Amino acid sequence: MENIYTMGIDVGSTASKCIILKNGKEIISKSLVDSGTGTTGPARAIESVLKDCDLTKEDMNYILATGYGRNSIDWVDAEMSELSCHAKAAHFLFPNVRTVIDIGGQDAKVLRISEQGMLTNFAMNDKCAAGTGRFLDVMARILEVNIDDLEVLSAQSTKVINISSTCTVFAESEVISQLAHDSQICDIVKGIHRSVAGRVSGLAKRVGVEDDVVMSGGVARNKGVVTSLEEELGKKIHTSPLAQYSGALGAALFAYQKFKK
Repeated sequence: MENIYTMGIDVGSTASKCIILKNGKEIISKSLVDSGTGTTGPARAIESVLKDCDLTKEDMNYILATGYGRNSIDWVDAEMSELSCHAKAAHFLFPNVRTVIDIGGQDAKVLRISEQGMLTNFAMNDKCAAGTGRFLDVMARILEVNIDDLEVLSAQSTKVINISSTCTVFAESEVISQLAHDSQICDIVKGIHRSVAGRVSGLAKRVGVEDDVVMSGGVARNKGVVTSLEEELGKKIHTSPLAQYSGALGAALFAYQKFKK
């Protein structure tokens, strides 16, 4: 039997991700470029993923785009909402999943999904950067630390510091004030993680949190945020090394399904 190759492209606000699936279940190539919609990021991610597995666009049986900038690629076979794609990927990686928490660059979403992996309800925070990857980027810059170091710093915290503002601008002022009072950076970082967790848990409680809980999106790589969310929700949260690729993976899975139909 001839192999079926499907490509999922996730054009996010801050990053572009691509996955190629063989026969609907084997990931043979993936790519991630830290530039999103409106940039050369999507084209570079597509070029990279094809080069990696020595295939061409013409070798793809079906290509599906998702994400914030999915409409910017006009040659794909189909487009789909990132909500459905994240639900699909979470179910593929964790078959018992019922709640998906997706924290991306510019928004945070909480999804409730059925036993079959279909989206049944969701809540979304897309009007403000608080509780998103962008919020963490801003805070890391004020603290003059690398975004990837936040997790390690948070784990060293010994004192509770509340960053109470849900607005990025006001939270920035709070952090600067804490620095002026010689608060430890690790305690401030933990406070920032707790602030993100508080914001996202509010969304989660609106749709109802049911086990298993899975976290997707780039922020899922930050164990400090995951731990703070677990404390806030009183639930174990599952993550995958593919968390940041969830949109692209879901898109590739739907592409396979559509091609088979």
